[in-house]
Amino acid sequence: MNIYLETYGCTANRSDERTALGLIRQANHTVVSTIADADVLLLLTCTVVDRTEQRMLSRIRYFHDTGKPLIVSGCMAAVQPGLITAIAPQARLLPPARLGTLPDLIANHPTPHPSEPRTRLPKYHMGVIAPLSIAEGCDYACAYCITHHARGPLQSYPIPDIIADVQSALAAGCREIQLTAQDTAAYGRDAGTSLASLLHNLCALPGSFFLRVGMMNPSSLTRQLEPLIDAYHNPKVYKFLHLPLQSGDDEILTRMNRKYTTTAFLHCVEAFRREFPDITLATDIIVGFPGETDQQSANTYDFLEALQPAVVNVTRYSARPQTTAKTLPHRITTQVMKERSRHLAAQSLRLAKQHNQQFLGRHFTILLTEQGKHDTVIGRTQNYKQVLVQGNHKLGTTCDVEIVDASPTSLFGKLI
Repeated sequence: MNIYLETYGCTANRSDERTALGLIRQANHTVVSTIADADVLLLLTCTVVDRTEQRMLSRIRYFHDTGKPLIVSGCMAAVQPGLITAIAPQARLLPPARLGTLPDLIANHPTPHPSEPRTRLPKYHMGVIAPLSIAEGCDYACAYCITHHARGPLQSYPIPDIIADVQSALAAGCREIQLTAQDTAAYGRDAGTSLASLLHNLCALPGSFFLRVGMMNPSSLTRQLEPLIDAYHNPKVYKFLHLPLQSGDDEILTRMNRKYTTTAFLHCVEAFRREFPDITLATDIIVGFPGETDQQSANTYDFLEALQPAVVNVTRYSARPQTTAKTLPHRITTQVMKERSRHLAAQSLRLAKQHNQQFLGRHFTILLTEQGKHDTVIGRTQNYKQVLVQGNHKLGTTCDVEIVDASPTSLFGKLI
């Protein structure tokens, strides 16, 4: 049969997509590029905020109206099945934990729980970048987070299985391996190992490739700061740290149930920066958490000003079902949230441009990973800065560039 697939959301969903593609190919089905050519439609959903939820519901409605069999996977299938079936009563639901039953759902057969561990399911890799999950779930319960309910408690995948996944990706021509989890720093806590140990094992594999470590909870990072910094010294590990702050006010962090303080957060960042001065720090901010005062919002602004991150992802608070924050009093009005969001977004752009401008005139060897717009190719420096290079160049190769210009989101390189 012909399968049409759309994927939304985080890198974990992109990893699930590669598994879905592997299962589809193993069952001798074909992936097609248009809905018109499909016999079955497959949608991997995200529901992290209300705006994304509404977009997913719109796509589900559109897919349902085609009259074709529809399979809905991703987080929405796990935590909001009723929303899906209200729009598409005949939709077949596929929560992430049951991804291995996809071939049965395509054939519309009964679907027992898959016996194969997630890491041993087939995967199909394409292009230079391979998103690979190293764990499922999270042991924290942040007050605003619905993903915890969708993905369940922490389940770290065995190191030998992850090694096999990486070897498979490398054999398929991938050069950038994106290690992903709801909290990569928590990896191994349930299995007597650690993220640092995993990185050492992966870096020992032969070949030319890079590892990008995904989002970490600062509380988890604090527990293994020195071993992880040691692992980051390997040249195969991108000097990139995605450490969500969420708020620069300790009282709000406590109400969010984030399990760290701004002081602990700053300690982690300073420790990495002492070893890797050029490290790219990405962080996330939630604007307008219930009860957030003007002063607490200003505290976040001031903290970011002192922190000087390279990337700040600003999101307005969105009440999600099944979360404790949904029941909190003192909700912030939409107008106030918009004003605070605009203020932080402007700051984020300024900080990002300032950070990128420091690389003007410097030389880097970059890995070419993606085709860009307007006859450009996208590459990554060792500290994971995005560099645009003019011309037609082979993806997966490296080249030497001089940085000649900078915007908030990119560096612009000239071949040398």
